[in-house]
Amino acid sequence: MKNRAHSADKLDVQAFAHEGASLEGEWPAVELPRLADAAAAEAPASAWPAVHWSLEGEERARRAAEPQIWLHLTAEAEVSLTCQRCLQPVHEHLQLERSILFVRSEDEAASLDPDSEDDVLALPRHLDAKELIEDELLLALPLVPRHDLCPQPLPTPTEEEAPVEEKPNPFAALQALKKR
Repeated sequence: MKNRAHSADKLDVQAFAHEGASLEGEWPAVELPRLADAAAAEAPASAWPAVHWSLEGEERARRAAEPQIWLHLTAEAEVSLTCQRCLQPVHEHLQLERSILFVRSEDEAASLDPDSEDDVLALPRHLDAKELIEDELLLALPLVPRHDLCPQPLPTPTEEEAPVEEKPNPFAALQALKKR
């Protein structure tokens, strides 16, 4: 079988796996717009290092069944998010390795996915690897980004800056009515 040139933006997953092909590269973080949107205002994605990635296709033979189509993905990125404690940039290192099994239909993917440790997706005609890698990086982001120890904690307001107002107890009025 003749090996063909594969492109990450329009990947024929079945042919890629059948050939056991591999691709690797890097993209500037700003080329992943959804990931760049997560950037801290003080540390935009244009200042981040490039996102490194690699893909490897695999076709696993099975007895009395058609072969399984696998895509192995690795990616590494450095991102700067907003710390939810001090509101300053916090740097996160994202490193992921995923194996994805491709099946013939959405129904088959839905039935196999709960039982599988790996991701199961329906086989597309063409796959945009950049979109898939961006999805996986977004899933790898921390839910609540924060420093282990914030460099500059938020200042607490002093009593002079924020006077404490005594609010009347809403039940005090009821108590007064009850006494009448």
